[in-house]
Amino acid sequence: MTINLPMHTSPAGIGLPDSKLAREITQLVRDTETPLLFHHSSRVYYWGALAGKRRGLSFDPELLYAGAMFHDMGLTHRHSSADERFEVDGANAARDFLRSYGIAQHDIDTVWTAIALHTTPGIPQHMHPVVALVTAGVEMDVLGLGYGEYSATEREVVVNAHPRSAHFKEDIIQAFYDGIKNKPETTFGNVKADVLADKDPHFTRGNFCSVIRNSAWRG
Repeated sequence: MTINLPMHTSPAGIGLPDSKLAREITQLVRDTETPLLFHHSSRVYYWGALAGKRRGLSFDPELLYAGAMFHDMGLTHRHSSADERFEVDGANAARDFLRSYGIAQHDIDTVWTAIALHTTPGIPQHMHPVVALVTAGVEMDVLGLGYGEYSATEREVVVNAHPRSAHFKEDIIQAFYDGIKNKPETTFGNVKADVLADKDPHFTRGNFCSVIRNSAWRG
């Protein structure tokens, strides 16, 4: 699939997929999410695509774009369910959208999995490139993981096209909180950490918010 460049050309030549589907995704997400989440999701696509190129992975940019742009849709009021994890809500929104465009079921399943697993570290990188790269993009933008693997020029180009808010770290933590605060039971997480906390008095849990605040990103 040809990748055209709708923004300033980056050193790696990464741009948005040139398709009606991609344009419809852009419009839907722009109309549904806050500017904070829209620009974050857009950056996730670019970080993921750049990581894929650097790693020599073969991936469909249209599917990567769908996964990146829908990954936080479950945090929005329109797509938040009463009892599903926000990741599943976003994956279901992407599934329904792609199904309405007649996308093949195996491609829908790939995008669904990419979104559903994007907050589950240690697993996506062993899966389909689209699954791996959505998580890589999220981890770069939110946690700063792999920050040094992107050139200063690449970071500048992407952030100029889709700016980070002045207080992005606190803003994204607040957005997560707002999206999950009414269904805390869906946040039950890694059971191994619970076992270690129960049995090992010296065990210290990792803290997602602390990693965000201490990341290489400014603001």
